[in-house]
Amino acid sequence: MDLILWRHAEAEDGFPDVARKLTSKGITQAERMSIWLRERMPANTKIIVSPTTRTQQTAKSLRTDFVTESKIGTGASVDAILAAANWPDAPTAVLIVGHQPTIGEVASYLLPAIPAGLRVKKGSVWWIRSHLKDHAIESELHAVMYPDDL
Repeated sequence: MDLILWRHAEAEDGFPDVARKLTSKGITQAERMSIWLRERMPANTKIIVSPTTRTQQTAKSLRTDFVTESKIGTGASVDAILAAANWPDAPTAVLIVGHQPTIGEVASYLLPAIPAGLRVKKGSVWWIRSHLKDHAIESELHAVMYPDDL
């Protein structure tokens, strides 16, 4: 299974938190990352998005046929993200558009070589791939991409 973790792009400051919109830089970050993802993602990838405005805007730069899931909103747990993605048993690749610190916590959990407290940059993608090895699920880092590098 491929699990693609995408932190929302740069958003404006403000209140309420759920209504914060992407900045012009954030829009550019999301568009750049969308181009990169479109060229690499399997066509049948399931996209699951937090209900906040900034995550919705980030996801819409890629596709509009996504599922909004309140359980992966701000403050979500690692377990909530993995359950939403049906890790590691989903029949297709899954893209989660979410928030820090949860995105970093999921990456650290699935990739033990990555220290706890990983700070994932805004707009970046962490692509994790699992496979069965010796009757156990093993995770490997497939790719990390930052929008400013595109």
